[in-house]
Amino acid sequence: MDASLMLDIAPEISSVGFAAVVGCFLIFAAVAYVAFRLLRKTVRMAFRLAIVAAILLVALAGSILIYMNGTRTSPRPRPQPTRSR
Repeated sequence: MDASLMLDIAPEISSVGFAAVVGCFLIFAAVAYVAFRLLRKTVRMAFRLAIVAAILLVALAGSILIYMNGTRTSPRPRPQPTRSR
């Protein structure tokens, strides 16, 4: 797929949606920081970094999911109502 085709359509996301994306990521980043500080004396550095990396990966995936759902341009088709006799 050509990269210019992906950049051709501008995403439509409101400021509230963008704030939700940023807020979600910042909350998970704060949780990762607290987890890193709390595990200071009990866990080795490699495990601490692995835990923080996992939390930040979840934060990034969640933010991308919120962003992609917020930029959907065409609504999902509604199912046709069924006739009852």
